[in-house]
Amino acid sequence: MIESHLQATQATASGIHAVCSASQAFATTQAAYRFLNNKRVTLGVLAQQLIDAGRSEAAECCVEYLLVVHDWSQLMYRDHTKKHDRVALSSRRVPEGYELQSALLVSDRDGSPLAPVVQSLRAAEGVYCSRTPYVRQPLSPLDELDPTMTFVEGLKLPRPLVHIIDAEADSVAHYRQWSTRSGRLYVVRADDRLAEFAGKEQKFSALREQLRQQDTFRRVREVTIHGQRAHQWIVEVPVTLTRPGYRNRPNSGDRQRIVGPPLPLRLVIAEVRDDDGGVLAVWYLLTNVPAEVDAATIALWYHWRWLIETYFKLLKSAGMNVEMWQQETAAAIARRLLVASMACVTVWRLARSEHPQAEEARRFLVRLSGRQMKHKTPFTMPALLAGMWVLLAMLDAWEHYSLDDIRALADVALPHRRPPPNASRLV
Repeated sequence: MIESHLQATQATASGIHAVCSASQAFATTQAAYRFLNNKRVTLGVLAQQLIDAGRSEAAECCVEYLLVVHDWSQLMYRDHTKKHDRVALSSRRVPEGYELQSALLVSDRDGSPLAPVVQSLRAAEGVYCSRTPYVRQPLSPLDELDPTMTFVEGLKLPRPLVHIIDAEADSVAHYRQWSTRSGRLYVVRADDRLAEFAGKEQKFSALREQLRQQDTFRRVREVTIHGQRAHQWIVEVPVTLTRPGYRNRPNSGDRQRIVGPPLPLRLVIAEVRDDDGGVLAVWYLLTNVPAEVDAATIALWYHWRWLIETYFKLLKSAGMNVEMWQQETAAAIARRLLVASMACVTVWRLARSEHPQAEEARRFLVRLSGRQMKHKTPFTMPALLAGMWVLLAMLDAWEHYSLDDIRALADVALPHRRPPPNASRLV
């Protein structure tokens, strides 16, 4: 099943592919159908393979911390009318589908994705979740974070965890909730909110302008944004969140006001500036990570949060075309997502491998994929994925045919093919 997902799938051919070694393609498809619709195949058992991979990779690829990136992605199925358990989505373009929530382990050494350890798929009858053995009722997206964090922390992974979340998680009530959990560390991109600094409550944007006037920003690294060379500038100040938090329940019209104690946090303000000093992007990052982790590292960790978007992209149009899968239930899609994620882990391992032949292996797979790479980009994950499938086909062919047999068959299939100039040396 994992090998069948080691490929970049076309939208018109997004079904389960039979690996070349299978005796009959139809039998393989039937076996996959039974597997994905078998209620005895639990999501927890499938996810355990990912957790084991993440634990092993974290021990080798992390230095001091293990980053856990949390995010959501909508799986859009406009015309899949046989999927009767779809739910309404916020997208105007495609109104129905499923909502995927993932927790992805990322290395603190170089930002390499390691393995997704939690997958939750919201459908009409509830949430199909790898951390629970049953279909459960959904919580709000933000309320889903605390049990997910608790589950990952309970895995006893080999490094202290730092949870990285985008601005969707900017909630005072949740900051306070997470801060009561012993040892829980987080970095969240905040909106332009009010906080207390030096005894005065002000918005982050006003504080940023004040710090710019005081010339306290420092340049920490060169970055690329939209293909343009730029520079990242950083400043850090301590702030205190004093205002009450709110929990919104749009469907019920309930807006609950939650008063809590003052919460001191580190505010890291990151600006991306061009060569002329123009500001191209601004991040307000709130964190309770210890001070020995400097502000520049915090900003870099948040930058690596975008890797989960590349994971979703690999599952979608850049790789496996999940939004064209023909399985008719969320349960089957949830199982297949975990299998597909194992294929992603295989590609990620090769991408960061330091084996003496790893670089040559990556070049070989890109060549097999037929993909064109940008200048100074030796490979991409979709190219490695596409090359993997061709490699599997080659390995199977060598099991059944000699090199002379393959050349003879090529002469029949491609009669006008020009033989390579070194053909005699390959025999």
